[in-house]
Amino acid sequence: MTNSLDHAQRLRLYRSMLECRQLEQRAHDLFLQNLVKGTTHLGLGQEAVAAGFGLAMRPDDYTFCTYRGHNHTIVRGVSMTAILGELMGRECGLMRGKGGSMHLTSIEHGVMGSYAIIGAHLPIAAGAAWSARYRGSSQVAVCFFGDGTTNIGAFHEALNLAAIWRLPVVYVCENNLYMEYTPIEQVTAVKHPAADRASAYGLESIVIDGNDAELVYATAKAAFDKARSGDGPTLIEAHTYRHGGHSRADPGHYRPAEEVEAWKRRDPITLYRDKLLALGFAEADVVTIERSVEAAVNEATEEAKASGPPPLHIATTDVWADGGSSWRN
Repeated sequence: MTNSLDHAQRLRLYRSMLECRQLEQRAHDLFLQNLVKGTTHLGLGQEAVAAGFGLAMRPDDYTFCTYRGHNHTIVRGVSMTAILGELMGRECGLMRGKGGSMHLTSIEHGVMGSYAIIGAHLPIAAGAAWSARYRGSSQVAVCFFGDGTTNIGAFHEALNLAAIWRLPVVYVCENNLYMEYTPIEQVTAVKHPAADRASAYGLESIVIDGNDAELVYATAKAAFDKARSGDGPTLIEAHTYRHGGHSRADPGHYRPAEEVEAWKRRDPITLYRDKLLALGFAEADVVTIERSVEAAVNEATEEAKASGPPPLHIATTDVWADGGSSWRN
């Protein structure tokens, strides 16, 4: 990969991963305080995938993600206050508290939705890519999904459609080894659930270390260049690991302790911090970023807490195309 980063980009990449990590850790703390409405699915440990792609994307590109979508939303520029407010069901929330943790959406930032139905967003991402090609905008749709999605029919349908129409879409499998509570290797006929199926659609088999932030960026950049040049879709399988359970209701005891510890030793943020120092970055600059992110998370937390609940009159808005239910009467 030749898409190397300059000094400022490397610092931005580190900051982006830290923002993902610290905001999700705060979301976990708020959940334990009974301030988060509903459950949460955290991407702690998977930050390098979101941050690497986020850095490579243009502002007008599209992001489609799953219910584990906080990181993918943060890296597109959505404010921390809006995200925490949404998780807490507050007026300041991204969707005024009506979507919650599993449905973060911000059209303004190109975040086209977090989807709770496994695989549902893959064909929708293909549709967005078709729209971009039709309009000649050179936009790219990026669709993130888990390893379990590769055994869903929509995965195969979307890949086939994207391939035959040469759509500007990048499909990214965040393979964290588990489809909810079940090891993906126990229920899949191939070793690499996404990459080993790529050849069926005439696509290259791409498997990367999803905890290597710069490798993720370079792979993303190459896929975007391919899509913008009209050469069609890319399927990428990024190996990573979630530090916690599937959701806040899951303690994750089904995973061997030695496996969890081995992956935590490969924490993407620790790995990248060490890399920056090895490259000669001043530790003081790194610490300044860490303190700045911590302060930003604290400020966002207090702003979200201070926001009140949304007014009752918006309960029937954003339900139908005209924003209300009166047309039915």
